[in-house]
Amino acid sequence: MKAYLELMRYGNCIMAAIAASIGVFIAYNILSVNTPGSLPFPFYGSALVFLTVFLVTGAGNAINDHYDVEIDRINKPKRPIPSGRIGTSTALYFSLALFVAGTVSAFMINIPCGIIAIFNSLLLIYYAKSLKRTAFLGNLAVGYLTGSTFLFGGAVFFERGGLESVFVLFLLATLATVAREIVKDIEDMDGDMKDGANTLPIAIGARKAAYIAASIGLVAVLASPLPYLQSLMSTRYLFLVAIADLLFAIAVYEILLKDNPAGSSRLFKMAMAFALLSFLAGA
Repeated sequence: MKAYLELMRYGNCIMAAIAASIGVFIAYNILSVNTPGSLPFPFYGSALVFLTVFLVTGAGNAINDHYDVEIDRINKPKRPIPSGRIGTSTALYFSLALFVAGTVSAFMINIPCGIIAIFNSLLLIYYAKSLKRTAFLGNLAVGYLTGSTFLFGGAVFFERGGLESVFVLFLLATLATVAREIVKDIEDMDGDMKDGANTLPIAIGARKAAYIAASIGLVAVLASPLPYLQSLMSTRYLFLVAIADLLFAIAVYEILLKDNPAGSSRLFKMAMAFALLSFLAGA
């Protein structure tokens, strides 16, 4: 059992599941402002959201290790597959079983949640097999998967316009994640080149990739007031998102003017944490 939990990277699964549950909470708070007292909190649905995201995230991590087994034999020999604790085929079947279980639990919430779970599962499989080594498309996939946390939370309230209520939050999270993923690819260029990957910095050069990351991050910063302007968030959101915007700006400075992708990546991560706090505080 321990080896299978390690294959899933259960710590990451828990964090992703918590983030999705926060997405439900944010969607609920946004919608309950317009329908005070008439919208009960979906405790059962929230629990299923947690379970779905835990399972699908674990499936994605497992199938990623299945496709990366040869690389992990060199870089991460203690992982469950290269160490021989779990067979390659067993890991594949285990990941597929997790995908199915996660999708079933999503359909137990409602059909839109089930559709998102199916799409995300297929995207995770395609990402593990091909996309993560391709220029920019891999970054977009990770950005969407991160942002879909909010889509999933909104889909719980699909019949009340839940998806529309969180779409801007989904867009902001996606843009910020794409920018950070490009910066991470700049940081990992040497290893990716040895692995034969064709990431954006390898395809067009680190400098041009840095400008693209900075441009996407700038769009996210400029769009950050939208949730407040749309009356989706309170003034508390503005104060906290201003901190996130400042960190994004410093991250851009680090990558463009100081050529420091490692420091920029850390700052992007901190900025995204403050952005999530701003969503929570402002909802």
